[in-house]
Amino acid sequence: MRALLVVNPAATTTSARTREVLTHALASDLKLEVAQTQYRGHARDLAQQATEGGETDLVVALGGDGTVNEVVNGLLANGPDPDSHPRLAVVPGGSTNVFARALGLPNDVVEATGALLDALRDGSERTIGLGLATGTPGSEDEGVPERWFTFCAGFGFDAGVVGRVEQQRERGKRSTHALYVRQVVRQFLIEANRRRGVLTLERPGGTEDGAETVENLALAIICNTAPWTYLGNRPIYPSPDASFDTALDLFALSKLSPSAVARYATQLLTSTPQRGPHGKHALSLHDLTNFTLHSQVPLPFQMDGDHLGLRTSVTFTGVRRALRVIV
Repeated sequence: MRALLVVNPAATTTSARTREVLTHALASDLKLEVAQTQYRGHARDLAQQATEGGETDLVVALGGDGTVNEVVNGLLANGPDPDSHPRLAVVPGGSTNVFARALGLPNDVVEATGALLDALRDGSERTIGLGLATGTPGSEDEGVPERWFTFCAGFGFDAGVVGRVEQQRERGKRSTHALYVRQVVRQFLIEANRRRGVLTLERPGGTEDGAETVENLALAIICNTAPWTYLGNRPIYPSPDASFDTALDLFALSKLSPSAVARYATQLLTSTPQRGPHGKHALSLHDLTNFTLHSQVPLPFQMDGDHLGLRTSVTFTGVRRALRVIV
């Protein structure tokens, strides 16, 4: 099998020696080409070139969720075609590795490499669904390029937290769960839309409950799988029913007062695959194929933990059977 290994040399949980050992292990079973990323977006470019070249059977992403997202967007640069595009494999090298862990892979890079080699020998793979975010036609964000995401997107509060974490990392801080917690608190203290949200959800007509719009949402999290993220080894489930085998799930809050945040934060921390947050300020929708979120003011937007700046409108599509993954 001809494979491209895309290596992020800045991956937080791998060393140069570890990456070398993993490369030799993969090369023992694959006809392997290795490429190290050199700039933001390079993993996407490498995966797109491998796909368009037509000679690569497998692209392996060695890095965190950001590297995986770039590789996926390169593989699907010309649209999903799981029957002809290279398969994807992941060796987790980031601080959280939500996508890899949601697939059931070990969080340790060495164990994950062993699991990948076993899956390749057994021919074990699955075809998963993905999320697609685009600029909404007729909005000021209409020209924003489309982008795929593997496990989540966020519009508003959680995206602001991601942006604050990125700023801290650019200043030399390590990406730790404690860092995220501190930025959650700081984002809450400066949040301007806590008591009355500025987001509106629009769905195509004909839904079972007849609802087409929901206004005044303060936070929106879009999940393509469960869990949404991890706090250390604790999985967090805002949308427990989200799955790679369905379309998208939406969790939203209409209020971010101190009491509401305390209540729903507690529910998130104690959430399980059977029960997520719930209450009069919570909105949970399952298996959405198409919907749009509009904002009255520009709000932060993130996908797979990558802050993408401010947006006023984003249209989401859940695409089933978009990509083949070795697991």
